[in-house]
Amino acid sequence: MSKVNGLTLRWERDGLLWGTLEGRRTPVVVHRCFPWSEPGRHISLRDPDEDEFAYVEDVSGLDAASRAALEHALAVAGFVLEITAVREVSEEVEIRCWTVETRQGPRRFQTRLDDWPVIVAGGGLLIRDVAGDLYHVPDPEALDGASREWLWAYAG
Repeated sequence: MSKVNGLTLRWERDGLLWGTLEGRRTPVVVHRCFPWSEPGRHISLRDPDEDEFAYVEDVSGLDAASRAALEHALAVAGFVLEITAVREVSEEVEIRCWTVETRQGPRRFQTRLDDWPVIVAGGGLLIRDVAGDLYHVPDPEALDGASREWLWAYAG
């Protein structure tokens, strides 16, 4: 796990966030670690192989340009859909298909059969689809009865 010291981050013409640390330069993708209550802390930067390139404990430890680049990347990556109802969940070969209502509108997404909703710090459940998008259920007990049945069948 790398430290923030010496890490520089820049958006390049290719539209990717590039990190440079200890002579190594690579495109990176941000992965926010928990808890979500501290959005500017605990950020893993992953290389194209999904290996951790650097770990940023606190964005305030970065230089101004790197901090601005990382904050932009977090805004882009931080889009989380909030599930308000689960309409249907079906299983196909290696895939689970979800039909849900979100605060942002109706959605259909897929998860792997071995990926399960997880309980998150601060409450609720989190579902990550095969594309990497996140779906959050802040209060599963507040959902309608049918939605709770669908959800608990897979969240166990």
